[in-house]
Amino acid sequence: MHPDFLREMTAQHGRDLRERAHRAHLARTARQARRALRRHARHLDEADAIVVPAIPDYVDGSFRSEAAVPAARRAA
Repeated sequence: MHPDFLREMTAQHGRDLRERAHRAHLARTARQARRALRRHARHLDEADAIVVPAIPDYVDGSFRSEAAVPAARRAA
């Protein structure tokens, strides 16, 4: 067989093998990611929920009171 044909066939075979290896690697990575997500989802419970701290209503860090505020006194 002509050397150029042999070289091209060998190169094509090498490309095919690299492509198969790449696809196998992607499939393995996808399986591992799905498995990790399932494993993580099993361990989630309400204790893992995100806790958002209360944000003060006023600059001094105080919160608005839900109770009725007494009327301001008049200066005498």
